[in-house]
Amino acid sequence: MKRREFLQSTALGAAALLSGLPLVAAAPAEQLPLAKKLPRWRGFNLLEKFNGANQPFLESDFESIHELGFDFVRLPMDYRMWTATDDPYRLNQGVLKEIDQAVAFGRKHSVHVNLCLHRAPGYTVAHPPEKRNLWEDEEAQKQFSFQWAQFAARYQGVPALQLSFNLVNEPGNVSAEKYAKVVRGAVAAIRGKDAQRLVIADGRQWGTEPVLELADLGIAQSTRGYAPFPLTHYKASWVNSGRFPRPTWPLNDGRQTIDRKWLERNQIAVWKKLAAQGVGVHVGEWGAYNKTPHDIVLRWAADVLGLWRDAGWGWAMWNFRGPFGILDSERDDVRYETFHGHRLDRALLDLLQRS
Repeated sequence: MKRREFLQSTALGAAALLSGLPLVAAAPAEQLPLAKKLPRWRGFNLLEKFNGANQPFLESDFESIHELGFDFVRLPMDYRMWTATDDPYRLNQGVLKEIDQAVAFGRKHSVHVNLCLHRAPGYTVAHPPEKRNLWEDEEAQKQFSFQWAQFAARYQGVPALQLSFNLVNEPGNVSAEKYAKVVRGAVAAIRGKDAQRLVIADGRQWGTEPVLELADLGIAQSTRGYAPFPLTHYKASWVNSGRFPRPTWPLNDGRQTIDRKWLERNQIAVWKKLAAQGVGVHVGEWGAYNKTPHDIVLRWAADVLGLWRDAGWGWAMWNFRGPFGILDSERDDVRYETFHGHRLDRALLDLLQRS
């Protein structure tokens, strides 16, 4: 089957043709340096296929994100939603076409799409845990590389400026050597299908530590913006937050004062060292839960956003609609505006737009 015929047979190709977007044959070689210095993409995580969810992505989100002045979405997804339970190498094309739609929505509305396996074969930070161990199990590693090879083949020719792959969300409790081995295998599988695809690897220890062992691979890396955790996850039910006192900013934890200078020393400096080696850096997730007082969120967010702006790094808030986001967050200390049928946190939006 010719490339154009293949694209026409998918939702991506159909959407591209209907919208008048060009069907690009191949990403030019000059796009490879993207991994060394990423654009300062700014946007949000969209959760339609997050940890057991399996809804189609909404074009209205892409339209609104573009309208509000942002240009990036990260799609943290659960591989089980399109993978047969009785055969890990058999994929549901109907579900994959919904991901095709998201890629097409991004192209149509000038929003970069970052596909992420939040739950991958053999690893997740969510519950329930995976039965296999991605870092130890060769079969899990084979399935992981297979998943990414399929996406690479599916989207071969979509420019790297429009689409990137974020391999696995927040690897934790794994050595740098074992993590690097898994990443190198997946990158090889991707490049076997599409040598031009932009690949991003999360930092180790749940995205907090850069992986110097991958600095030579020609991929970017993603960090997190959840520090200090007692502030960003105050009263969050899925973590052990009962011991967290009502947060302040700056925050004193009884041992030290955590403020902008602390963040710069402990959260920014180590990633700047990685960037100095020619590795692009992006903040794949950040935000504060809706139980953190809004005035504290705004003061904290102004500092972290300023640090990322000074470093030249983009970011993706968790989430767009929901308890961390700017729409329908259900905070009880915000005066909302109506925006396309949603409740908009104007103060937080204004801060993001300025940053």
